[in-house]
Amino acid sequence: MLRASGIGKRFGERRVLRGVDLDLARGGFLVVTGPNGSGKTTLLRICAGLARPTEGELEVEVGRGEVGYLGHDPLVYRELTALENLDLYGRLYRVPERRERVGMLLERFGLWEARHDRVGSYSRGMTQRLALCRVLLHDPALLVLDEPYTALDAEGAVLLDAQLEELRAERALLVSTHDPERVERFATAHLGLAAA
Repeated sequence: MLRASGIGKRFGERRVLRGVDLDLARGGFLVVTGPNGSGKTTLLRICAGLARPTEGELEVEVGRGEVGYLGHDPLVYRELTALENLDLYGRLYRVPERRERVGMLLERFGLWEARHDRVGSYSRGMTQRLALCRVLLHDPALLVLDEPYTALDAEGAVLLDAQLEELRAERALLVSTHDPERVERFATAHLGLAAA
């Protein structure tokens, strides 16, 4: 589903990635680790189609609409409610039975009672839960998650654990984390990046 050979990335004279190889099939769960500045976020952005490598080859076997990307920015509108945010994304992705899917995700991530509240009033952890709902809304085949446990409380982390357990068999997951032990039981492969 996702293959990279010799991927590298430069920003001007500064090299961020060098010679990264990976092969991620459906049912695969690749855990990416490394210190700050090692290029984890850059690699995930490349794999999600949001940046281009400056060297190497990347092959992604799914279309852009089949990729779910969670970055450091939750990409939700603070002036809208949770329901309005997911309804908007559902229309953009042409999600069938959109309202049922939105309701199911809000309930699953413990946001149903706050669905009519503006996201600007949410805590950082609630916003992260909503961002996870956004990522999963269109049922993507490839999930690219950059530090998905950021800001989640213990309950939110358990909810994410359950979701990853459910998804890992039929999806391909590329997950960066500073806490690899948390996702070790899901991992089928590891990629450790060194600081540039």
